[in-house]
Amino acid sequence: MPTVILVRHGRSSANTSGVLAGRTPGVKLDDTGVQQAALVAERLAGLPLAAIVTSPLDRCKQTAAAIAKHHPELRPATDRRLTECGYGDWTNQKISTLAKDPLWTVVQQHPSAVTFPNGESMRGMQQRAVDAIRAHDAALAASHGPAALWVAVSHGDVIKAIVADALGQHLDTFQRIVVDTASTTIISYTPTRPFLVRLNDSGSELASLVPPPPKAKKGSRKSAVPSSDAVVGGR
Repeated sequence: MPTVILVRHGRSSANTSGVLAGRTPGVKLDDTGVQQAALVAERLAGLPLAAIVTSPLDRCKQTAAAIAKHHPELRPATDRRLTECGYGDWTNQKISTLAKDPLWTVVQQHPSAVTFPNGESMRGMQQRAVDAIRAHDAALAASHGPAALWVAVSHGDVIKAIVADALGQHLDTFQRIVVDTASTTIISYTPTRPFLVRLNDSGSELASLVPPPPKAKKGSRKSAVPSSDAVVGGR
């Protein structure tokens, strides 16, 4: 039952220019984005992270590198499945121009039907991103135990799609989810269901994520496996 901390990259030059950067190489954090990355890294500094995994795009790698400065024992691993959606011919286009394209309305209201011209489908984007998160989660559970904490640095649409899956919502609802730059979104996966712990969190403390020492069952030296049942009435 590891917990993944999804971090959206800090603000990039494309975020302020009104351009859909997509997978364009060389798009880096602007000055504000560098500061945002440093701040989120400080928030994560006290956590016992088991791994840092990142999209291969520069803006995510910069954000992951800032986090890794506080965890010198970890080297960020790159996973192409966490990369930005393949926007195809929409890449590097002005958002104001794209908003006039008939496909824009479909992207907003029925994204599960969208395949970008010469690009990727949004369903495909969601599937490969969720597969990546679940694969890393399972591997870290095996290597670091069920209480492992780890970080995945990715992009707005990708994180929104992962959240929709965790909530059991259709992809067509994912535009209702907001994920700001350098925010943290936290999901715990259990054998029977994922739990959305926090969403689009840019300021609260994260120390409460550190798991308590495991309690051993009576008559056993092995620690008990936490239940994946929801707590009735809250916790």
